[in-house]
Amino acid sequence: MKDHRNFVRSLLGISIALSIAGPASAAFLDDSKASVELRNFYMNRDFRESGASQSKADEWAQGFIMKIESGYTDGPVGFGLDAVGLLGVKLDSSPDRSGTGILQRDLETKRAQDDYGSAGLTAKAKVSNTTLHIGTLQPILPVVMRNDSRLLPNTYRGAWLQSKEVEGLTLDAGKLTDISYRDSSDSEEMTVFTGGARNIVLGSTKTSDEFLFAGGKYQFSPELTASYYYGGLDGIYKQHNTQLVHVLPLGDNQSFKTDLRYVRSTDDGGSNVDNNAFGALFTYKIGGHGFTGGYQKMSGDTGFAYVSGGDNMLINLLQINDFGNEDEKSWQVRYDYDFAAAGIPGLTLMTRYVSGDSVNLAGGGEGKEWERDTDIAYVVQNGPLKNFGMKVRNATVRSSFGSDLNETRLILSYTLALW
Repeated sequence: MKDHRNFVRSLLGISIALSIAGPASAAFLDDSKASVELRNFYMNRDFRESGASQSKADEWAQGFIMKIESGYTDGPVGFGLDAVGLLGVKLDSSPDRSGTGILQRDLETKRAQDDYGSAGLTAKAKVSNTTLHIGTLQPILPVVMRNDSRLLPNTYRGAWLQSKEVEGLTLDAGKLTDISYRDSSDSEEMTVFTGGARNIVLGSTKTSDEFLFAGGKYQFSPELTASYYYGGLDGIYKQHNTQLVHVLPLGDNQSFKTDLRYVRSTDDGGSNVDNNAFGALFTYKIGGHGFTGGYQKMSGDTGFAYVSGGDNMLINLLQINDFGNEDEKSWQVRYDYDFAAAGIPGLTLMTRYVSGDSVNLAGGGEGKEWERDTDIAYVVQNGPLKNFGMKVRNATVRSSFGSDLNETRLILSYTLALW
């Protein structure tokens, strides 16, 4: 319950700070907003077909995600304060089926805690269209992304400068110092993800308290956007990320989208990271239908590198896998349908299949795997439950070198505006 008390105290302190600042600057308070997302999450992951020591992971939890954003004070430099509060509460779990990633658990007893959470403050300053954020951050950038696929999102701490002074151009630069995982109340130093058959080996430097990033995105026209970003985890790896996106209108309710990505990752003295990642996605949309085909290829001496606990921008990042193993080649087919075209707004369907092969296994030989996902989601459009969301996510994974998995997630969410 200690985390629960700290969570409440922090949010009370934030509210008091906003109230005190009100007389000093009306915009600081008048432009502020606050909301709380209620997220109910059930997850079942079945290991039965893979001969694992634990037959399944099966848990149910309730999450609370509170966000408070102030406006800015008056003057040439405007100052503000944001906050986020995260709380997860166990509804059902047991040591023999814990480990879904939606609850914090003791690694020795494997027992999930009754609740866990954290709260973070972010100071901000603004000059013209340039902003600086220092404190708790949740970036969604090509080289560093938050992970929001479970009950609570992960967070980082650091500084992030973003400039939009030139129309169509967004520039970013910053430094991250630590990470809080999605199922943890603690902050810790960062490391690189080494799971699967990536064959990434770390030297004496296992973690780092410095992730530097810089880059930008430019929209040449409404149809064409290009980006370049650099990211480096000091002493472990460095990365150059490029992306080109073009949307070609084809007439009424039709378009063809091309999404090309190339990422070069190398070591920074404390690992053997050496990877080239190429991805191409092509999507044809007509009415409510979307048809997508994609190809992803890994080359080099290791698989794809990214900060462990976060997410990445590989085109074949799915519900469970990202197909970023050493030398892996994978292709994707996907179908989306928006039922608004059939007179049922708020209801959507997504189904996809990805197959990967040519994986270089550390013990010799080649591995292959596939994953099939299906999402069905509905958001209430009007009435007292407007914006109440329901989503069912199902995934099946089969692998010659990893676990065979069947997984289902049920997510209910509702965001309540507090002011």
